[in-house]
Amino acid sequence: MNKFKYTLDNKRYHTYNYYLKNKYHCKVAKVALNGHFTCPNRDGKVSTGGCIFCSSSGSGDYAGKVTDHLYKQFNDVSLVMKRKWPQCKFIAYFQANTNTYGSIEKLKQTFEPFIDYPDVVGIAIATRPDCLNDEIVDYLYELSKKIDLYIELGLQTIHDSTGRLINRGHNFKTFVEGLQKLRDKNLDVCVHIINGLPYESKEMMLETAKVLGTLDIQAIKIHSLFILKDTKLHEIYQNKPFKILKRDEYIQLVVEQLRYIPEHVIIERLTGDAPIDDLIKPKWSIKKVTILNDIDKLMREKDIYQGDKCK
Repeated sequence: MNKFKYTLDNKRYHTYNYYLKNKYHCKVAKVALNGHFTCPNRDGKVSTGGCIFCSSSGSGDYAGKVTDHLYKQFNDVSLVMKRKWPQCKFIAYFQANTNTYGSIEKLKQTFEPFIDYPDVVGIAIATRPDCLNDEIVDYLYELSKKIDLYIELGLQTIHDSTGRLINRGHNFKTFVEGLQKLRDKNLDVCVHIINGLPYESKEMMLETAKVLGTLDIQAIKIHSLFILKDTKLHEIYQNKPFKILKRDEYIQLVVEQLRYIPEHVIIERLTGDAPIDDLIKPKWSIKKVTILNDIDKLMREKDIYQGDKCK
């Protein structure tokens, strides 16, 4: 019998499904939106070109069309989901680029229309730790009083040498400072990390998870590095190929990383999606369900639970 309490489907980690069902008592889905923001390492404030793995959409490949009104973006997706789950509620997920990189007025115009929008129970905002000045964090705190608010904070790795290589544009110290600002206001934070970044060893990737397991985070997203067409990363890989994680290596690594993430931390993602037509490597990442199934299988075989090395 599974002894892990934060799951509804016999998983050995704290599933996002469990969190949403426990909080909202119904099916809840995210709707990815493009709020027409950019990034400080795209527009020249920090750098240009963005992170080397980012597509032109700024990690918003599944967000709506930037030319469409936000309501249209939302309705196009939510109406399809309603046909499958008639009682479904939604989180408006501002995914593309850096969604706190703008004026307070821009943020208000983007987020606040969804406060009382039908069937919307929350707002998720993807951003960077270097785009969280005091004025913006104060605004996010005020917004959180009006609707459930989730901040998704990109990190990718704790290792500054890798951060420089991928043109991240900030260091780990900046991440810790940004996280602290958000937590000082009691804002929930989900951290993004990537396994398989160029030249990182298994030990380095494991260290990222270990360190995050000691920080005050509420959720985490983990996925493998994607090499996409027409990115700087693709160009680098063509000129000087680096090691790509094999499927079994990725599964074993994720299972080990989970052992260092405390059991109360929500696992929002253990593998990711990349546009199939643009994906160069790893092709094994396309079959998400089988990857998740094999993570479950390995955890059962080794009798591993999330957080079992935290005590």
